[in-house]
Amino acid sequence: MSSGYNTNESFIAVVDLGTGKISLTVAKVEGNNTQILFYRAAKSEGIRNSAIFNPKKAEGVLSGLLSAAEEELKIKILSVVVGLPRCGVRQEKAEAICQRNDPDECITVEEIESLKCIAKEEHHLGDPDKEEIYGAVAQCFSTPEYFQVNENDIVGMISSEVTGHFNVFIGRRSRINNIYKVFNDLGVAISRMYFSPVATSRAVLTDEEMHNGVALLDFGAGATSVSIYRNRVLAHYASIVVTSDIRNECSISERLAENIKCAYGGCMPDRLQTLSEKIIQIESDDMNVCNQIPVSYLSEIISAREKEIIDAMLYEISESGLAGALRKGVVITGGGAEMLNLGNYIRELSGYTVRVACPRNGFVATGCEEILKPAAVASAGMVLLAKGEGLNCCTVSEDYVAEAAADVPGLEQAGSGVEEVWNNLVSSPAEETTETPDIEENADEVGKQPETPAAEEEPEKEKKPGFFKTIAWKVQKYYNEISKETV
Repeated sequence: MSSGYNTNESFIAVVDLGTGKISLTVAKVEGNNTQILFYRAAKSEGIRNSAIFNPKKAEGVLSGLLSAAEEELKIKILSVVVGLPRCGVRQEKAEAICQRNDPDECITVEEIESLKCIAKEEHHLGDPDKEEIYGAVAQCFSTPEYFQVNENDIVGMISSEVTGHFNVFIGRRSRINNIYKVFNDLGVAISRMYFSPVATSRAVLTDEEMHNGVALLDFGAGATSVSIYRNRVLAHYASIVVTSDIRNECSISERLAENIKCAYGGCMPDRLQTLSEKIIQIESDDMNVCNQIPVSYLSEIISAREKEIIDAMLYEISESGLAGALRKGVVITGGGAEMLNLGNYIRELSGYTVRVACPRNGFVATGCEEILKPAAVASAGMVLLAKGEGLNCCTVSEDYVAEAAADVPGLEQAGSGVEEVWNNLVSSPAEETTETPDIEENADEVGKQPETPAAEEEPEKEKKPGFFKTIAWKVQKYYNEISKETV
């Protein structure tokens, strides 16, 4: 392979579909080492409130990002990890009971997973045609003898009956369909769909914070979310939509309003010192001054909006019943978390300790330092989650892609549905692993990519693989041959 990549390496491609920007990250994993090879963001098109509403426009932005990464890195991106919408998601309580056939045997992991499936299958949806269950998060378990047992402790106990108590997260089916539409049109498979707040917590929260109680506030361009963790469990989630007061009050474009907010925005105008005395001049195309905005006035607008958001988040914390259990206070992240004085403003309004969080050390990002900023936490978290699952997005050198397009029987691409997103992710931080999943074992998990007509193969009839399926088969075959030669 002329690109210099060796067969012990796997690659992860991550797409974050944000309201303000769409970003693509490509990471190389070799053993325990993870290196960010590519990170680039482009202005969002076709996305509103973290969800795709115009697949064609979103596809155009993604196509440019994918082409740039493939050209720069000399690879072919066959599949991606993508973030789910974080707005319009509600949570409901659910219960599932298992009457055990052999009460004298220890409770197994398989029985707990079965309870999760029962909770999802038996939960009543208000509108099944328009809604979809993203997943069920175990809050606690109980037996006739014990109550409020966590997931780690229930496995191995002995009982005649087990009851699981879950939070079921529900979102719109059309939003998931739009994501599949975009990537199907691009000819790229989806390896995993992660709920962005779960990925964000993986990137910025410590195990101590998740255990002792913390509220994670993610300030995005179109939405702000709160995720409350206690005993390493996602106990409560909520999001609110953010409006653009700066654009409306100052009669300027949305893009200009965002640029001004990033450059001069800050809360608490009385604490901006000399910055509050500055005046922003906006010139028209003919270089005439058409608008002037004092920074102090800008700060007043921002403070009013942030207070509304913070009050809504504090209300959600109160509604969760965990307001008094947040021993680690509040952690803020996302692009909006870098705003001047925001942490102090939240501390003043809430009384909680506040920490501004960037992605924690989990990889090398030389040349891609933008991923280490709060605005990229969702992308960083998805890289870490995908690494923990041992995913390989089947990225190979262009030289080998051309070579691999031979008439060789292929296998289905590895992937998963939305429901797999939540398994083993929200109850505790993902464990690190360096194993690459066997393509054959995961072959039947995806049915989203269009298949070519059946063709006759020797010595038996098989379905003729698509281009990307052929490559996946060839990559697996090549790895196996290399492994034999090494031995």
